Amino acid sequence: MRLRWARGVRRVAAVAAGAAMVTSAVAMPAAADQQTPDSSGDVAVHRMDADAADWTPQRMRSAMPLDRVLSTATGLVGGLASVLQGLLPFQQAASTGDEWTGGGAVTKTAGRVFFTMDGQDASCSGNVVESDNGSVVVTAGHCVKYQGTWHTDWVFVPGYDNGDAPHGEWAAEQTMTTPQWESDEDMNHDVGMAVVEEKSSGTIAETVGTQQIAFNGERGQEMHSFGYPAAEPYDGSTLTYCNGSTFTDPLLTDDHGMNCDMTGGSSGGPWFSSFDPETGTGVQESVNSFGYTFLPDMMFGPYFGDEAETLYERASAA
Repeated sequence: MRLRWARGVRRVAAVAAGAAMVTSAVAMPAAADQQTPDSSGDVAVHRMDADAADWTPQRMRSAMPLDRVLSTATGLVGGLASVLQGLLPFQQAASTGDEWTGGGAVTKTAGRVFFTMDGQDASCSGNVVESDNGSVVVTAGHCVKYQGTWHTDWVFVPGYDNGDAPHGEWAAEQTMTTPQWESDEDMNHDVGMAVVEEKSSGTIAETVGTQQIAFNGERGQEMHSFGYPAAEPYDGSTLTYCNGSTFTDPLLTDDHGMNCDMTGGSSGGPWFSSFDPETGTGVQESVNSFGYTFLPDMMFGPYFGDEAETLYERASAA
């Protein structure tokens, strides 16, 4: 099977574990870490020098969308998939990947993530959440560390708009992930967070606002998913969304699932419960993570449980 990062992962990587297998489409020498990672057991931390000066509009537009896709490798799973296609709620989505035109807070708190991975510029998505330090951006685990290497030159651009950074570029001082993702790239724990720099004008929370975040929530809720898909047919220029009923992945993970056709680059974008289209606010309970090639137009995101909460507490206190 191959794993696709938020369907946007599909063209860049594949994952191996049991019936799954992962290969990287970016086979270049690993870049040197800027600082030594600190793995304390409950959270894996990478410290770096915050510097966003080199991320020009052209460099952002040309960044490769990070994507991860899981494809079938056995007849058994393929047969099961055909059964699942008749059971899963494909028809219950109000949007499966449309440009967000509703305005509201999400147009500021959500944004694009840019970084260097194995010597190549790449992109994901992220979102600012409320925190004690006012500096926490939530994304996917593979958007901070992948295939044994921490990403470098990591910046977040809230409200990104076709190369423009209306609220500035915010470089990470620390990126973090769960120990399960750091050690084994466990899809159930594909959660990453960044503590971004504080500027002379204040924190990122003071600049763009925040969204609520929650852990150990109910399953099966209606949710809104946001991100910046950059693989065809998208180009990463605009904020895109999906919304509809969710379900629990019945195959390899315990992740949330949703009918959504966003592609590479949307990885790390927020999933909101209780989302209010009028205000653009909700409660973040997951991120875009991966999809199966044999279940087209479906997105999966990790359940925010105790491990994600521990990660958030560490980032919030940094």
